[in-house]
Amino acid sequence: MLKKILFTLQLSLTLALCAFLLLPVGMSIIAGLSQNYFRGPSAGLTLRWVIQVWQDYQDAILNSLYVGFATLVIVTIIGVPAGYVLARWQSRAARFIEELLTLPIALPGLASALALISVYGGVRAFRESLAFIVVGHVVFTLPFMVRAVCAACANGRIKTLEEGAASLGAHFMRRFMTVVLPNIGSEIMAAALIVVTLSLGEFNLTWMLHTPDTKTLPVGLADAYASLRLEIGSAYTAVFFVLIVPLLVVMQMTGRRARPRTVTR
Repeated sequence: MLKKILFTLQLSLTLALCAFLLLPVGMSIIAGLSQNYFRGPSAGLTLRWVIQVWQDYQDAILNSLYVGFATLVIVTIIGVPAGYVLARWQSRAARFIEELLTLPIALPGLASALALISVYGGVRAFRESLAFIVVGHVVFTLPFMVRAVCAACANGRIKTLEEGAASLGAHFMRRFMTVVLPNIGSEIMAAALIVVTLSLGEFNLTWMLHTPDTKTLPVGLADAYASLRLEIGSAYTAVFFVLIVPLLVVMQMTGRRARPRTVTR
């Protein structure tokens, strides 16, 4: 009986917390679909503001998608091998490198952006391109991939499977591709989810690095609210969720389907 009461209390608290966090977002989306921001749905629903968001901020939306997926590709290519090496390299140097990689998380995004501008800002073509923002996002999100892969590869089961494959004559690259990667697939997908969501939603770093031609979703959203275009800003929030929620669902489903494989002769 006591367990049932505790479970009910925990469930109620969880649902109340979710409602508290999601209610403002839901109200903002509804406002973006209403004729009048202050009257809400009672004024009637419309897609006028959503269409205007696409017309005014189409480039920002496409830029953000490009930056997010480019960041994911680069972080995966660099972070997965780096995490594996750090997990296998048992030394103080490895721990020191791991701590250095996590430093951008501790620093404010503005500080990281200023550092990039001070070093590479003189290269005009690079400074005015989306690649400059991608570099900033890679620096910011790389620790999440490295830490996730490092923790997964440190598992004794992975090491045992790798040793078993080696005893059967598999060379390093074959062991890495057919044993290590399949068995840490769920961890990689979880880290990829974090990388994409952080990149799409990152504002501080992007605000410092962007130019008028390289504006992204969060910067455009800030501009819409700063100009007191409340209907546009609310519709912008709706567009943001339409873009990111399906991505999150697909990536979560992919991560859940990842199953460890065993080594067979």
